[in-house]
Amino acid sequence: MKRITTIQLYILPVFLLLLISCEDLLLEQPKTVAVENFYNTAEEVETAVNAIYSPLRSTRAEQIAILDAHTDWGYGRGSRAQYNDFSGLNATNINTAGSRWNSFYQAIRNANLVIYNAPNGNDISEEEINYFIAEAKFLRALSYFDLVRNWAGVPLRTEDNMLEIDLPKSSVSDVYDLILSDLEYAEMHLNATASLIGRPTIYAAKTLLADVHLTLGNYDKAMAKSKEVIDSNNYSLVEINEANDIRTDIFGSDLVTSTEEVFYFKYSREIGQGNFMLFILNHPSTGYFNFGGAYAHYSDASNPFYINWEDGDLRKELWDKVDFGLGPNTLVSNKYMELDAVGRSDGGNDLPIYRYAEVLLIFAESSARNANAVTPEALEALNKIKRRAYGLAIDSPSEVDYSFSSGEITEFLDALLQERAYEFIFEGKRWLDLKRVGRAQEMVMKNKGITIADAHYLWPIPLSELNFNGALDPDTDQNPGY
Repeated sequence: MKRITTIQLYILPVFLLLLISCEDLLLEQPKTVAVENFYNTAEEVETAVNAIYSPLRSTRAEQIAILDAHTDWGYGRGSRAQYNDFSGLNATNINTAGSRWNSFYQAIRNANLVIYNAPNGNDISEEEINYFIAEAKFLRALSYFDLVRNWAGVPLRTEDNMLEIDLPKSSVSDVYDLILSDLEYAEMHLNATASLIGRPTIYAAKTLLADVHLTLGNYDKAMAKSKEVIDSNNYSLVEINEANDIRTDIFGSDLVTSTEEVFYFKYSREIGQGNFMLFILNHPSTGYFNFGGAYAHYSDASNPFYINWEDGDLRKELWDKVDFGLGPNTLVSNKYMELDAVGRSDGGNDLPIYRYAEVLLIFAESSARNANAVTPEALEALNKIKRRAYGLAIDSPSEVDYSFSSGEITEFLDALLQERAYEFIFEGKRWLDLKRVGRAQEMVMKNKGITIADAHYLWPIPLSELNFNGALDPDTDQNPGY
């Protein structure tokens, strides 16, 4: 079982929980703790920083599952089936998208409180202030990165406008400007080594910066930041020999950390501290989760995505065929296994935000795009991922290696996009990748035979936000199709 240190981040005192009530979230101001009596010591500021994690951890499993139902390989069942018909969201799923919006803004609100109040502490060093503000800005940037990619322009709530209720939507570019500013500050003031497992480091900031720059098409900067993480020699891919090693040594419920962990949300087998992903994905017949499972998300062996997946790739074995009424080709994921959970929402498996595998793939893509050629370094980074997937020596040339000439940039990027798809199943990456490279319609039509409605590319601005925020016009500020 994981040591208690992996969950110390998330045990919040009652008065901090009161700070993040629904009413306070809407009003964007603290009401239960006098500021002058809090944020004075490093311990108090750290407690306030801990409160940023709670709403992000609570929504992450759902966020991943929904994003992967949007993909060319994933399907939702029951009320979630509507996520994968690509026609936009119905009333039920509009409401659940709104709950995710609220979680991101709750985290942003708690980050803003730290950023605004920490500098006024009377018993805390400047170094400690800078560190905790850096952690808050890292988490705020992560929250806005989720928001801008799924909702586009959003109200930009910061420490400078916390008391303003009516805020217009900011442009996508303005949101990204804040994200980059926050991450540059985080990169400057976070620690090289996590003070406690689960805290972000400067390398987590560099990785998120690399991902943001990749999304923005700043390939030289994405290449530089990912290379800095690689050159730190702090991380390495976890070696595997069989599919079960993926379940136990990369995503296992007993893992405290691994050489591959850059930044994860940490969970533990404690009531209220566990991971809901296990219940979302598993089918009771598989025996991979001791509380059965809702098997609410699945794939299909008749989908070309699966058919064209090479046998021998151990990642392909992370699926079981289970006919629960949708036919014998129905696939249920067993990527996350937990046999000792204390409740159906309390799996001990952590959820990766960034793994070293992604650092390598960001570097491979950005360096190739920057050079407009397949460089040896980019090819080697891609091949490390593929060799590991086959259980081969990661750093030695193998028979499964990709081989591209320097001019075969299109073929290289196609292969890299597919490797990302295989590597990050149920990590919430594929749909965002397909949108980022402008190939969502192509791949969804190829693998599902479905046309994507314009409304499906973005989630709707919640009705509660439109009603509450007087600076938003429901007729002009709502996203297309809603």
